[in-house]
Amino acid sequence: MNPNIKEVIEKSTHESHAGLLTFPEFLGRLIGVGVESYFADYRNQSTTYYLSGNEAYTVPMTMPSIETPTSFNKEGVVSAIRGAQSDMVRYPEFLKLTMSAGCIGYIVWITGKHVSYFGRQGEVHIEHFPQG
Repeated sequence: MNPNIKEVIEKSTHESHAGLLTFPEFLGRLIGVGVESYFADYRNQSTTYYLSGNEAYTVPMTMPSIETPTSFNKEGVVSAIRGAQSDMVRYPEFLKLTMSAGCIGYIVWITGKHVSYFGRQGEVHIEHFPQG
């Protein structure tokens, strides 16, 4: 993998985790280096980015110390999503809110324009990118 791509992914990931980027800003950077999708795995404390050439790159991430409930609270996840969409919630708070709602991770399908959020018992909430 091109070292410049890795650098953009790592820098963008760290800035997002620090709350310095909005979701659209973060996506724009990833699209710019050819990322098609990525999987944020809360339990493994990592995010794996998948590029169009079938390459994958994993970045470790430190997660908040929150015990994820067994039950999946879709309304809590959607509330966190709406907060992020309105830029009232940045990524550090988004992690806390979604984890507290029973989310164990999500896959962003950039080219498919939606995100799949997962619960511990196999629940899935699909959120389509806003139109606009």
